[in-house]
Amino acid sequence: MATATKTKSKIKLQPLNDRVVVEREESQEKTAGGILLPDTAKDKPARGRVVSVGTGRLLDDGTRGALQVQVGDRVIFSSYAGETFKVEERELLLMREDDILAVIEG
Repeated sequence: MATATKTKSKIKLQPLNDRVVVEREESQEKTAGGILLPDTAKDKPARGRVVSVGTGRLLDDGTRGALQVQVGDRVIFSSYAGETFKVEERELLLMREDDILAVIEG
């Protein structure tokens, strides 16, 4: 069964099939040496938190394959994964589960 959560706004996001909505983590403001970085020098982090998940991939036999990630998981994804969109002030990514490389535990 699909799991969807309400974002901090009143909009409810329900991705389809094997798609996942991820909120990207904030990029670091300082380097390890304490130098402040301007916005143009910051790399977009390739990690975030799963906000909602779809129902799973449709298999050849007509059943749905369960997703390996769930709402609330912290994940690492490929740098060019997904489509970026904004919901009110939040920047979110819509990507396929295949774009997620790992789940961060702990």
